[in-house]
Amino acid sequence: VQLQACGGGLVLAGGSLRLSCVASARTFSSYAVGWLRQPPGKEREFVARISGDGRIISYVDSVKGRFTISRDNAKNTVYLQMTSLKPEDSAVYYCAANPTWVVRASDYDFWGQGTLVTVSS
Repeated sequence: VQLQACGGGLVLAGGSLRLSCVASARTFSSYAVGWLRQPPGKEREFVARISGDGRIISYVDSVKGRFTISRDNAKNTVYLQMTSLKPEDSAVYYCAANPTWVVRASDYDFWGQGTLVTVSS
């Protein structure tokens, strides 16, 4: 499975961005997908995860109410809608996929290349 993440950029605090993760897999609907981020000098962390059918979703507490993960399996795409962005949201954002739900970031088998999000104050 090849993943391509895009949609990052520079935005003012309080602004919005939508990230997209496009996958090459024919059976994309069977893959759980996660968005993770790595701020400069910090560990990579989960942001949001979604099951293959979209019924199971989870978010890290710091983005609840501001970010929304969704997927369109007909387009082989998972989205991360980010609103009310804060400077601390600045990071390289990665999408990752796995045939089963994962608990640890290291359990994802497939990774996209990352897209940079910079939120200025």
